[in-house]
Amino acid sequence: MKSNAEILEIARKTLQIEAESVKRLANQLNDNFSELVHQILYLNARVIVTGIGKSAIIAQKIVATFNSTGTPSIFMHAADAIHGDLGMIQKDDLVICISKSGNTPEIKVLIPLLKQGGNKLVGMVGDKDSFLARQSDWILDTSVEHEACPHNLAPTSSTTAQLAMGDALAVSLLECREFSSADFAKYHPGGSLGKRLYLKVADLAAQNEKPLVPSNASVKEVIIEITKNRLGAVAVVDHGILKGIITDGDIRRMLNKNSTIEGLCAADIMTSSPKYIDKNELAVNALEILRENNITQILVGTGTKFEGFIHLHDLLKEGII
Repeated sequence: MKSNAEILEIARKTLQIEAESVKRLANQLNDNFSELVHQILYLNARVIVTGIGKSAIIAQKIVATFNSTGTPSIFMHAADAIHGDLGMIQKDDLVICISKSGNTPEIKVLIPLLKQGGNKLVGMVGDKDSFLARQSDWILDTSVEHEACPHNLAPTSSTTAQLAMGDALAVSLLECREFSSADFAKYHPGGSLGKRLYLKVADLAAQNEKPLVPSNASVKEVIIEITKNRLGAVAVVDHGILKGIITDGDIRRMLNKNSTIEGLCAADIMTSSPKYIDKNELAVNALEILRENNITQILVGTGTKFEGFIHLHDLLKEGII
């Protein structure tokens, strides 16, 4: 049985070996890479990514990243391709074939069929002298010195290198397309990620009450309004113009400072020029303001017009935090 210290040393060594393998990829890039990026940018078809074994798993991840960043892509398992799935490839599709050795039997059967169909071929390969490399129109060199596996057998460094190369290709395409956060939101409408990219302040404010009092309202009226709406704050508004905010914290501080509330009104205890956010801003921007100012609610407005409140709980509920 390995000790805790020995296990941690094994883990650190594995990470260091894989990190070095990825680091070396930067020096293995050449004009093949940039030419391929341009080819895909102007491709009026899809990118088919294929592989076998662990490389097939990496291929699926690369396809997912391509599709989410604006490059239409399909995964095709190399073994299934020669048993019918080859039919998914259309005339102008570009094929990226991932293989460490570049010499597996399935690859040797598949490549001639792809060439026969006239499809352009990219070899993401760990051996530049392999069958795949020799047949490819572009080569992405993902060779590594050795696997992190102590026996140099289990695909570890090699699959990490493939994954990193796929990310480098996807990000290069993304930036060349000037793919924006709005574009990203279009492909990620679900979950917290999507909400961070499209959910507006107005969407959340519409769910809440709009507690407000005039500046001459009594402290009792202020307390009743805050309590009734359970947002922990009330806006001070005169003739439709936002004048300030009163929070339950302001009420407590006022009670500590004054022995009586007689004669006091909203204008005496409000915070003038309060923090507020435009209703058309993204909700995630409201979260940043809350965090920066260590507050739990923020006014929503358009210019000087009061539109409502957003509370920290609203953001928690939507999973934005």
